[in-house]
Amino acid sequence: MQLRLMKVGCFGGGTGLPSVLGGLKRNPWLELHAVVTMFDSGGSSGQLRDELGVLPPGDVLKCALALARNEREARRLLLSRLPTLEDSRLAGHTGGNLLLSMMERYSGNFLAAVEGLRALLGCKGRVWPVSIEQASLCARYEDESTARGEVAVDASLDRGHAIVDLWLDPPVQIHPTVAAAISGLEAVIIGPGSFFTSLLPIFTVKGVPEALARVPGPIILVANLLTEGRGMAGFTAGDAVRQIERAIGRPVTALIFNESKPAPDVLARYAAEHKRPLELGSLPPTCRLVSGRFWRTEIARHHRPRLAYALWAVLALGLARREAPPA
Repeated sequence: MQLRLMKVGCFGGGTGLPSVLGGLKRNPWLELHAVVTMFDSGGSSGQLRDELGVLPPGDVLKCALALARNEREARRLLLSRLPTLEDSRLAGHTGGNLLLSMMERYSGNFLAAVEGLRALLGCKGRVWPVSIEQASLCARYEDESTARGEVAVDASLDRGHAIVDLWLDPPVQIHPTVAAAISGLEAVIIGPGSFFTSLLPIFTVKGVPEALARVPGPIILVANLLTEGRGMAGFTAGDAVRQIERAIGRPVTALIFNESKPAPDVLARYAAEHKRPLELGSLPPTCRLVSGRFWRTEIARHHRPRLAYALWAVLALGLARREAPPA
């Protein structure tokens, strides 16, 4: 096998995707492309979307910071929130969210704003919003109730309503430039991240499954460490694999799964938030299991170096199989 630069797409949002990007960006054999969810309706991002009519900048900003040349300093500066000032509409927003929103308003193009931020931070990779059209995430639950907006979808899930369907209103289309970038990838990593509000919404965007169909290499799913809310009681990593496969229209090649648990008091703290360790469940026969001890601290985050090495092992194996001479 001859090593060469491999184009890899990392799909997701929230805090999970930046962990993947931050761990992989030091690998000289990878050209990273982050494809980021754009349907955040809470916090600073949701407020800027409502007040300024801009796209929610938060997840894109976090991914750009993870790929920045000087990540620690960039995070310290751009994730700081403006102080509370009397009658100030800017109070509570992060400097980075405001910067990206201002760049969008100035350029009139969110893709141009993201590219400008990437150049400013010296990012070691590209960041792509999955769509630049405004839409709200909607969900239908087992009891036929519905919710609109990411915050409301999460709230109903937390109260114990199991999600049976997700869609975007209005329906949105992938940008042609982003579709071309995805079609040029050699492998895809999905997650970790909030399953129903960060991961699955990406694949409800029209054109994303079609672009993924042209990716020749492996599709890797990084399983979350925890379930999210009482509505995910009994949900397993195997369930996640099958739902992703239905959403993208092709098999998941490998699942990265955590097999370690923290101290009982840590688990009790998360249980009080209706979050429990994700069980493995049964996997489709075509999905390879790659398990290890990825939860190493009291906070539910994948250990960056361990996750990065595990992902590289799967990617290198896929490259070797693709380039092996015929028997």
